[in-house]
Amino acid sequence: MERGARIMDLVARSRHQLSLSDIARELNIARSTAHTICHTLVSLELLIRRNDQTFQMGPHVMRWSNAFTTQSDVAVEFATMWDQETELPGATITLSVLEGDEVVYIAARNSDACFSRVEFRAGMRMPAAFTATGKAFLSHMSDFDVRKLLADGLPPPRTPKSVRNIEALLQELNEVRKNGYSCDNEQVAEGIVCFGASVLDSRNRPIAGVAVSLPAESIPDVQRERVISNVQRIATRLSHRMGADLTRRSGLIRNGDQPAK
Repeated sequence: MERGARIMDLVARSRHQLSLSDIARELNIARSTAHTICHTLVSLELLIRRNDQTFQMGPHVMRWSNAFTTQSDVAVEFATMWDQETELPGATITLSVLEGDEVVYIAARNSDACFSRVEFRAGMRMPAAFTATGKAFLSHMSDFDVRKLLADGLPPPRTPKSVRNIEALLQELNEVRKNGYSCDNEQVAEGIVCFGASVLDSRNRPIAGVAVSLPAESIPDVQRERVISNVQRIATRLSHRMGADLTRRSGLIRNGDQPAK
């Protein structure tokens, strides 16, 4: 992996196209080693082999670049919005992205009330099946794709309330689709309830998830509705700033159907 990254860096900063011999010489590695690594990088579309047998950056790099830019933008908007948010005192609010079967937190504002039970921090990973933002992401997939993503089964439960099997998870996701919000009812940490919603991009596809977490004992029914309304409002505002067309409703995804185009 390290040598692959070094090759990518070398090709990226070079002012002329590099051959296999150039790469091996510049990095002081065997030509056979350079050939093996470059072959892998080409197959992953991280490099392109030109007709003259030199290399240039491949299209997959742009996908990473676009993802980084989008995630950075949504994190900035999230921070700006939270600075203006005054309706959820004592709440922890998080922003995460989906990576495989996990969510990765890219921003978090922890409250003292939740901090003693779980500390959310940028870079932290959690199983998508248990988290409010993860469930929000998964609800945009078909049941078929969720089963495929979790083909090896669900991760070990974090609490006694963590969802235990794929069928139960699919039932939860169906409720998310109907209700327009997701809920982690003490599935990540005992005593903490999280409500989540998706942040959509200009193609109305989920690019992030926002969640609000509060101690379970501080959420009576009236408070619960207010929290849900706020997390939906925050997700809607973020989606609007990311270019989503919120007047166009996507069809519900059930039983392996594909998302509405």
